[in-house]
Amino acid sequence: MDKACWRAALVLFVVLLSSTYAEATSSMHMDDFIEAVRRVEDDDPGSGPLSVLRRLRGAGGLDDALVRHFLGNADPAAGEWDAGLSRYLGRALRHRVTEHATEEGVVLTPDGTTVALAPLLLGIEAGFVARKAGRVRGLYQLTLAKDLDASPLLGPDGCWDSVASPQVFTLLGAPSALTAARVNGAMDGAVLGLQVSAERPPALSGLLTEYYCRPLDSRGLDAAPRLIARRRRENFRGLAAPPVLVREVVKAAELRRRLAGRAKMEVREKKQLAALVKKGMKEFVHKYIDCPPIIPRCMWGAEPYRGAPTNLSLPLSSMYIHHTHSPDQPCLTFQQCAADMRSMQRFHQEDRGWDDIGYSFVAGSDGYIYEGRGWLLRGAHTLGHNSVGYGVSFIGDYATRLPSQHSMGLVRDQLAACAVHGGRLVADFVLQGHRQVVATSCPGEALYDEIRGWEHFEEVKKEE
Repeated sequence: MDKACWRAALVLFVVLLSSTYAEATSSMHMDDFIEAVRRVEDDDPGSGPLSVLRRLRGAGGLDDALVRHFLGNADPAAGEWDAGLSRYLGRALRHRVTEHATEEGVVLTPDGTTVALAPLLLGIEAGFVARKAGRVRGLYQLTLAKDLDASPLLGPDGCWDSVASPQVFTLLGAPSALTAARVNGAMDGAVLGLQVSAERPPALSGLLTEYYCRPLDSRGLDAAPRLIARRRRENFRGLAAPPVLVREVVKAAELRRRLAGRAKMEVREKKQLAALVKKGMKEFVHKYIDCPPIIPRCMWGAEPYRGAPTNLSLPLSSMYIHHTHSPDQPCLTFQQCAADMRSMQRFHQEDRGWDDIGYSFVAGSDGYIYEGRGWLLRGAHTLGHNSVGYGVSFIGDYATRLPSQHSMGLVRDQLAACAVHGGRLVADFVLQGHRQVVATSCPGEALYDEIRGWEHFEEVKKEE
């Protein structure tokens, strides 16, 4: 073989090796997906974000009639990429729920939540198209409305096989088209779509990095910018009122019928659909607007419950506020909050001999509530009162300082409202500090003084 042939063979070997390596080392983590987006951008340095989005849409097969109606045709240029990148993007972008209750086309984000990429990218592309059209068309139909129509009952969250290198995402309940990851992606797509329609970012990879990967400083979300993933629920809450979403769902159903060449929806049929969607919207509002984002046990690495758990008799009458004291510092990242949860569970199970972590829920300073024993099982948080109330703790020592305003709002406003509207707490429940019913300094002097001004707080003499 001459030198030219050897050189060609070596180049081919290196390309194949790098392609195989890239595919093998790329996980279903947002960091890896952003790196894949950078490779697409580098492949055509002169292309803008809209061109990149159309190429990604082609790679993921996101090109049905409704999508083309609003966004035009996808770019099939994926065939020009190396095989590893094409396979990775195809896997990352094609959303489906399998018969084995696994969800594909989703990625784990740095804050510990899972996002479906298809509605995210469709929403962003709609925003860029709006820069040319002068107005945003089909934003909610592309991201959320078409799935609310197809799946009025909301599906579950899930857990990854590995947080460090996620590959397989398994749902925690009965499969449904509109899973928590699908809703997260839809909300992010709507938020970012409206953002880019008004202010163009330098690159798609930069937009995703800023939104999903921005670190918090010591003040947590109190000093964080508005446009970050940790604020997705509050941002989406300010965008679309439930009646607007109901109308968008009906419009999406009508449009799909027209695009399929079917007869126009009758007035009676349209009213029936609107009534059905309006009923389902109550569940959506409760789960994703009233309730705070809650990280499930499997995501923070909980050990199994030891022994036989005791079910609570709902609704309960009380909520008890705690601080962890140790860990004594607020946690600002998913990784640190998850490690703190595991540390507390080890202490409660190994040192105290309890069946599980004692708290019902725990608030981090990263923007999330962490599931302890949850809504249904009796905890071990407030001696003599575990069967009548939930125990909610803040990670950190709050004898002389307060948790972040954002984390306190998650508990005071959203977790409490979620419990009441979900039938887990009575409407006139009593909120108390741990020290009021047990001889302890918990939840710390500063935090105790704070909660005395919260709604539902009631002075109760502690037991001797």
